Amino acid sequence: MLSLQHIDCQKIAMQRTLIHHVTIVNEGRQCKGAVIMEGEVISAIIEGEVYNVDDFDSVIDGTGCYLLPGVIDSHVHFRDPGLTHKADITSESRAAVAGGVTSVMDMPNTHPQTTTLEAWEAKMDNFAQHSLANYSCYFGATNTNYDLFNKLDKRRVPAIKLFMGSSTGNMLVDRKESLRHIFGGTDMLIMAHCEDQHTISENTAKYKGPDGDAPISMHPMIRSEEACWLSSKLAVELAQETGARLHIAHISTARELSLLSDEPLTQKRITGEVCISHLMFNDTDYQPLGAKIKCNPAVKGVADQVALQQALNTQRLDTVATDHAPHLLCEKQGGALKAVSGMPSIQFSLNCMLELVDKGIIGIETVVQKMCHNPALLYHIEKRGFIRPGYQADMVLVRPGVSWTVDNQVLQSKCGWSPLEGHSFNWIVEKTFVNGKLAFANGTPANDIRGQELSYGHIQ
Repeated sequence: MLSLQHIDCQKIAMQRTLIHHVTIVNEGRQCKGAVIMEGEVISAIIEGEVYNVDDFDSVIDGTGCYLLPGVIDSHVHFRDPGLTHKADITSESRAAVAGGVTSVMDMPNTHPQTTTLEAWEAKMDNFAQHSLANYSCYFGATNTNYDLFNKLDKRRVPAIKLFMGSSTGNMLVDRKESLRHIFGGTDMLIMAHCEDQHTISENTAKYKGPDGDAPISMHPMIRSEEACWLSSKLAVELAQETGARLHIAHISTARELSLLSDEPLTQKRITGEVCISHLMFNDTDYQPLGAKIKCNPAVKGVADQVALQQALNTQRLDTVATDHAPHLLCEKQGGALKAVSGMPSIQFSLNCMLELVDKGIIGIETVVQKMCHNPALLYHIEKRGFIRPGYQADMVLVRPGVSWTVDNQVLQSKCGWSPLEGHSFNWIVEKTFVNGKLAFANGTPANDIRGQELSYGHIQ
């Protein structure tokens, strides 16, 4: 046991870092000031310049920059284990911190699938060894494994992931009896991928050509608005019948927004996520980008894109995530049926949201609310998602007014491509801090840091 004297000495020995001359965006407001870090924790927020720079071991001058809480991406596919030819924890966590993302929550459709306690523990051990970002992993539902839910550690598992539509990894749960067991058998949050498989199958038969494929422009007709609506509606009905907590993943249509409440997040048991792909792209982008923007659910029409962007200013959409899903470019060849679904997006998700700020669609406070605060509140993540004294020092320093273009040289994801190549942004991520350590600076992720496992409790 450490003596009090020893503990005091440890505190004194902690690195004290001052980040000053910044605009802090936090909890619905902006202020000019500074943040002090001691070790891995935020110790103070100072408005104005009431401090002495000589009191600190390290001083970071953020003149002209905005300091935000680190982004929490609650929907990623890092492809590890079993699909590491596409991506792995090391490469994708490098892409995360390069984009200001300090915490990630990984999906279960890997090889093996994270649908057993043993597979979940093994994946968590893998993250502990290799991830630059903080991390946790979902537990995947199947038609038969719901008896394991009561064995999960709720402080370590963020939610149950339920695929109500077939997607990469084929973890489809399509038995009504199983769905009722899942919704009625846990008090944990259920995150659902909602697409009606019967509708998709009918549309596939309708549009499939002699070569077994269909033009990529048919993708939003095959995985249609109706498919999304029917499945999301069913999920909401099941949640209402059973009292389950439901989070609908990657909402892609204006129609689905009517299923969601405009109440504050803390008052809701049914919530919604929107992903960068459906905010940034619409069906006119299939012509220039082809299967690079093919994802499930499909990118829909302009009206849907506009409705989703506008809904960010309401409480109907609670979180923004990426559904970051790398594939090799050779796997993206073909049309609506043969090209694989998914795209890498985590490195530029914050840039994309800040572009919406520049366009006047949302305010920067909304970016922080949907990407940082709300994920922490929804999942009850402990001591993250806000710039508060006593919280982990997960933060990102971004600079406006710097024009740059995405090219192959900046890409960190192992797959080596992005649908945003050639796109220019006017914000740049300068520095990313993970637990008080510099995880990204000068265009380069650090190699010598590791994130921490996320812990789930209750936000105070």
